[in-house]
Amino acid sequence: MRDGKIQWGVIGTANIGRRAVNPAIKASANGELLAVASRTAEAAADFAADGGIPRHYGSYAALLEDPDIDAVYIPLPNSLHREWTIRAAEAGKHVLCEKPLALTAAECREMSEAAARHGVHLMEAFMYRFHPRIARLGEMLAAGAAGEIRMIQSVFTFRLTRPDNIRFSAALGGGALLDVGCYCVNVSRTLAGAEPVEVQAFANWTDSGVDAMMSGTLRFPGGVLASFECGLDSKRRESVEVGGTEASLRIEDAFLPGTGDVGIEERRDGAAPVRHVIGGTDEYRHMVEHFADCVLTGAPPRYPADEAARNMRVIEALYASARNGGRPADVAD
Repeated sequence: MRDGKIQWGVIGTANIGRRAVNPAIKASANGELLAVASRTAEAAADFAADGGIPRHYGSYAALLEDPDIDAVYIPLPNSLHREWTIRAAEAGKHVLCEKPLALTAAECREMSEAAARHGVHLMEAFMYRFHPRIARLGEMLAAGAAGEIRMIQSVFTFRLTRPDNIRFSAALGGGALLDVGCYCVNVSRTLAGAEPVEVQAFANWTDSGVDAMMSGTLRFPGGVLASFECGLDSKRRESVEVGGTEASLRIEDAFLPGTGDVGIEERRDGAAPVRHVIGGTDEYRHMVEHFADCVLTGAPPRYPADEAARNMRVIEALYASARNGGRPADVAD
């Protein structure tokens, strides 16, 4: 740490780092981007030069040996999250890891235990949760703006055109549910304020063995239902809508709203829609600053790793249902 700021290292040269998280770290008030690592020295040097990153390493392990690095951000393929999170924890580095945190709930717990054992923080990088619009939506629901919640609907789709994209690789942990459907599961659980007890899902599968699209339903205690759509092969759509006994609340560009002003649309019978405006901001910067604050103060992250494990329990049940012809599946305790 230097001058009240943590020093970050990035393990991997993924586009999400290049476009969003690395710039957020550089813009943050309490962190500095010190180093990046790739599988080759040349790739790391090129990435560092393009991004104005002072240090670069030709292996992930070499970055973890840098004593000046306090925390790492891991945007590697899903199948590598467990290994490099645990290795980073063993090196004494705090870890912000891309979503999904791991491929199973059991892996999430293993990673959480490693972080606890080595005295470091671990958090899943669901950046949308740090946008103030999500907090405002939750406050409106808690205040009864929609009445009693009956249904939550979410969608996150976009179209991939290259068949060699890693999201189509089963070995690397690809698939629509793990890539974008995990957001739908997470926001449904968050807004319902509970854990689902049963799920049902249908999917279209690629020749490589991953789900190109999936639709599903989550049944919560008390009768709340949540439905979702996710996909890698259709036009981009992002929305979340909560239907209640008195009104519906809807947000567009729900997970990647950009940095401009956004809104929550409130609809009631017999009344014109009301748009509640929330000022523009950078959700990625909010996320990295929150995590850096936790490192600096020792406070636990707002979203601990066991939250990621609960999300993965639901995802595992959805896959079980989809692979069983859409038969309902219980969410394991």
